[in-house]
Amino acid sequence: MPQLIIPGGSGFLGLELARHFDAKGWDVCVLSRQKKAAIGRIQFEQWDGKTLGDWTKVIDGADAVVNMAGRTVNCRYNALNRKQILDSRINSTRILGEAIAQAQTKPKVWINSSSATIYEDTRGQAPANDEYNGTIGTDFSMNICKAWEKEFRAAPVDSVRRIALRTAIVIGKEPGGAMEYLINLSKFWLGGTQGGGNQFISWVHLYDFSRVVEFLIEQAHIDGVINCAAPNPVTNKSFMKELRQQLGRSWGLPIPKTLLEIGAVFLQTQTELVLKSRKVVSKRLEDEGFQFEYPTIQAAFKEICS
Repeated sequence: MPQLIIPGGSGFLGLELARHFDAKGWDVCVLSRQKKAAIGRIQFEQWDGKTLGDWTKVIDGADAVVNMAGRTVNCRYNALNRKQILDSRINSTRILGEAIAQAQTKPKVWINSSSATIYEDTRGQAPANDEYNGTIGTDFSMNICKAWEKEFRAAPVDSVRRIALRTAIVIGKEPGGAMEYLINLSKFWLGGTQGGGNQFISWVHLYDFSRVVEFLIEQAHIDGVINCAAPNPVTNKSFMKELRQQLGRSWGLPIPKTLLEIGAVFLQTQTELVLKSRKVVSKRLEDEGFQFEYPTIQAAFKEICS
């Protein structure tokens, strides 16, 4: 059976990916900082994300590695958190590169997480950022992504096919994701427009995220940068309105920028996660003929809210 290794895969996204490939008959092993018992056939191996150890044995002979390691960005961007966000991504990518380089039988493909937030804030009628024409700027979040991808490209594993996966916000009904919070807000009539509402949200359904990864593993000619985003980004205003309609709520309390900033301090998060306009699509997936199961936010919310 083919083998998939998912470093940093013990969260919302990684476990869904593990379940997806397990259902396809793959042997799946998740590298986790915490010691964990197996979930059915899904195995866990402990690592620290920065040093070589016994965990490297699972890399040797694996068919694919999908690295999802990295400290959450859902926090205040103080000096300590900024350092941890950067270090967790750089260190895990670097040590994976070393483990793959020394493996006797190297994986056929290494997919490394990145983020659609690498692109500049894009609004209005401006074209969406794609892999060919996207505009990459300079701020904390964009610089993190650039450093992350630079470390990935520098890994001494030229014989291994590599893909940097710039993923948009992943939405699904499973507990632990962003939708759990937004659905609860909307049910209590608090799911109104956030900030100005004209900021774009690029998104991908959880099921399609797993399908994109599977597609990229199967298509042996694809490498380089891939945006993982549904083909129809929407504004925050449209996003929240469609969610309310699916939940049977005709209205939701708008939350202006000032209140978001106050709330972010109490919730220990950052308003950038809500207010930055991420207008991103994947021209490369389109060119390769990939078909999204949930191409529109209406179809995605219909499934999520059912």
